Amino acid sequence: MVRIPTINISPLWDKTSAGYDETVRQILDACTEIGFLSITGTHVPQDKVDQVRRVTQAIFDVDEQRKWDQAITRDNYRGYIPMGFFSPNDGSGQTDKYEGYKLHYDVAEDAEVRQQCALYGPNIWPEEVPEARDAILEYWAQLDQVADRLLDALEVGMDLPPNILRDAFRDPMTNMTLLHYPPQAPDEGGYGIHPHKDTDALTIIAPDPVGGLEVQTRNGGWITPDCPPGGFVVNIGDMLELWSGGRLKSTPHRVVNKSGRQRYSFPYFAVPRHDVVVAPLLPALPGFKRPSVHCGHWSAEIWRTNWPDQTAAEDTPELGTLQD
Repeated sequence: MVRIPTINISPLWDKTSAGYDETVRQILDACTEIGFLSITGTHVPQDKVDQVRRVTQAIFDVDEQRKWDQAITRDNYRGYIPMGFFSPNDGSGQTDKYEGYKLHYDVAEDAEVRQQCALYGPNIWPEEVPEARDAILEYWAQLDQVADRLLDALEVGMDLPPNILRDAFRDPMTNMTLLHYPPQAPDEGGYGIHPHKDTDALTIIAPDPVGGLEVQTRNGGWITPDCPPGGFVVNIGDMLELWSGGRLKSTPHRVVNKSGRQRYSFPYFAVPRHDVVVAPLLPALPGFKRPSVHCGHWSAEIWRTNWPDQTAAEDTPELGTLQD
């Protein structure tokens, strides 16, 4: 597959609908061949997407010092990520050209799950944009429903037991990153975000009208998702690739913003509960060899190794790499 298909997933909300089986087949084909798809029929209204885009821009318009006051720390990977703060752990030393704002599954200080895993907690919501919390959490809840429908379809398509994937997302480690990519000069090297695979199970993103997202094909070329207005781009992450024994494809992608315009994005990353161990649910395909992954340990290692002075350890999961 050298293109990213667009699929109307509205039949997923009614398994008795005439188009349900065909929709599941289309989703499975896209996820096994290129690992990306554009979807419509999500029941997420466009005005909600537009609202989240507005509050995302407002958050990055906050005074620079105030943003730094809300910056992430080694102990709490929530809040502002300054421009050029992280560099890829590939030895290149080139920082990615974005600033971000990290949000995680939002729980209260006294939530029971915090006694089980220290990675849970409340988010840092910028006081300067008071409408951001409600707008983003409402949107987040709607994407939870979309992710649930997609996971259900993959269970059916791969002939897995009902809810074996979906049950892993109770009290999940799902997170979002708000992103701002300034324009890169035509002759400027580097990336908005360097080529990488997502380390989650499933990513859902409302495409930015500025463009810049590029997906690697199996022959090594790069293509741009053709997503219609009101649609979303979805991609498989390493965890679903692992669960499927290598059938579903986690595909490299990157961002290059040479549009001359400011680009804003807010991807949603579906990650299972902290105590879930991800291992193949089907016999692994020939040549597919990945160890099982404990989600809590995996998340802690991903956040730790984002810091430029930290390196992978022997027990760091080999996820998010560009290896086959």
